[in-house]
Order: sequence, then structure tokens, then C-alpha cells
Amino acid sequence: MKQKLLIGLFVLLAASFSFAQTGEQAPIVERAFEYKDWVYKNIATERDMNLRKFVNGKKLVMVTYFSPWCPNWKNNVAFVQKMYEKYKSQGFDVIAVGEYATVSDMRAHAEEYKLTFPIVWESDSKAARLTTAHYQQRQAAGDTRKWGSPWYVFLQGAKVEPAGSVVTRKTAVVNGELIEAEAEKYIREKLGLEKHASSEACDPKKSETANLVKP
Repeated sequence: MKQKLLIGLFVLLAASFSFAQTGEQAPIVERAFEYKDWVYKNIATERDMNLRKFVNGKKLVMVTYFSPWCPNWKNNVAFVQKMYEKYKSQGFDVIAVGEYATVSDMRAHAEEYKLTFPIVWESDSKAARLTTAHYQQRQAAGDTRKWGSPWYVFLQGAKVEPAGSVVTRKTAVVNGELIEAEAEKYIREKLGLEKHASSEACDPKKSETANLVKP
């Protein structure tokens, strides 16, 4: 009996560990919804930042909604910083929107993880969960999670509406954690960096035998 209990406990712990490792990964999907423009304050400078102005002239911007206390966001935070550093010189940018925590907690979080992309904040209390634009927008995009951290919206500068309250009416979102390999591939494609299979090996101009001289 004791052995059965130990086996049962081991199975339960293994299942719990597996669930914890899985998190809330979600694919990049196209969603038709009105993603609204916004103006929020930067947590570092306390100056207003406008989304449309931020996206203007850039190839791809990843708007990243997060709560600093959220374990699912912490699964992604290092990867998001890595993508920002790796591709920011090639037309990619990140802007993060803090939710459901104090601004001081957001600043401490940014310092702990050495985040260098701009961070703004929309809400500063968990009590605001049902009243934020974040909640309304992600619900419209099919995200049924309670807190929605992290949540990602991809914006291509060339496709953003030039004026009005709506930035875009259809775009790619991630209703959960990024799948890292998929996310980087998507970023590279939108930046025009994803190389296609080449037929250079069959090009007689570049073939080694093309330079051979007949005896």
C-alpha cells in the first residue's frame, strides 16, 4: 500500500512539473479586430509615448503586454530582450505595456532583467483587470485567459493606419507565451532576413567546374 502511495505521489509530481514547464505557449495567429491607438507614460522618463508615432517608419514592432509578477511572462522576458538586441538595428522594435502592478514594481522588474526596450504602463493595480484596454483588446482577439500576461501584438509600420483611433483592423497576435523558434522565424521574415533555399549550387556560373579548362 505504501509503495502504491509513493508511486502515485511521484506521478502527480511529475505531471505538475510537466505542466509548469509547458506554461501558456501559443502560436502566432492573424486576428481581425480593431486594435486601438494609445498614449501611455514611460516608466523611466514619465513622458507620454504614442503607439502610432512609435511604430512609424519601422518594419516590425512587437507590442508586449506583461505583468511583472507573472511567471508566464518571466518564461519569455529574456527571449524578448534578446530579440530586441539582435534585430533593433534592422527595423525591429519592442515596446512593453505594464499591467496590474505598481509602477515601482515595473521599474524594479526592468532593472532586475536588464530590459533596455521602452516600457510604458496602462494600469497599476490588479483591481483594474476588467476595465483596461488590454483586457478588452485581447478578448476581441480571442484571448480568454484571466490575466493575459504575456500578450503580444505585431505591427508592421507600412500597414498601420495613418490617422484615427484605430491602428490596425487585422494583425498577428500571440494569446500566450511566445514559441521562441516560431517567433524568431516570423520576425526574420517580416524584416526580410529569412533566406530562401538557393539554387547557387546548380548555377554554372558559380560551379567549380565552370572554371575548368579543357586539356
